[in-house]
Amino acid sequence: MEVKIIKKREMAIIPKYSTTGAAAADLYACIEENIILKPGDRVLVPTGIAISLPSKDYVALIFARSGLAIKKGICLTNGVGVIDSDYRGEISVGLCNMSDKPYTILVNERIAQLSIMPVVPVKFKETNNLDQTERENNGFGSTGRT
Repeated sequence: MEVKIIKKREMAIIPKYSTTGAAAADLYACIEENIILKPGDRVLVPTGIAISLPSKDYVALIFARSGLAIKKGICLTNGVGVIDSDYRGEISVGLCNMSDKPYTILVNERIAQLSIMPVVPVKFKETNNLDQTERENNGFGSTGRT
């Protein structure tokens, strides 16, 4: 599949897959100077790019980089970023610092991952009963730890 992309800022870096088996491409911070993200702070980091998905049958999703999240506590402010098929503005990434130490976002640093996925439109139908399952109403942690 081909996705059209433009640079909204001259210094922007086009997303790249780090390995041949990568499911998502790296997004880069398109900033002119480093940003210090203090513990508990949030910041919107521009990537300098905009995309055009081929149709309404696709969505672009932004995910945290696992190394930043696990090792440094740098996560997405909204869990997963959603880029709708009709959005043409610059992609920016909301980051937050969940650690107890400041983190410096470097110029051109890989800050998140972008994955393109199919969309399945659904029609919601109100009902009085749901299909029964073995699990039923058992919620969080109902299947145990192992």
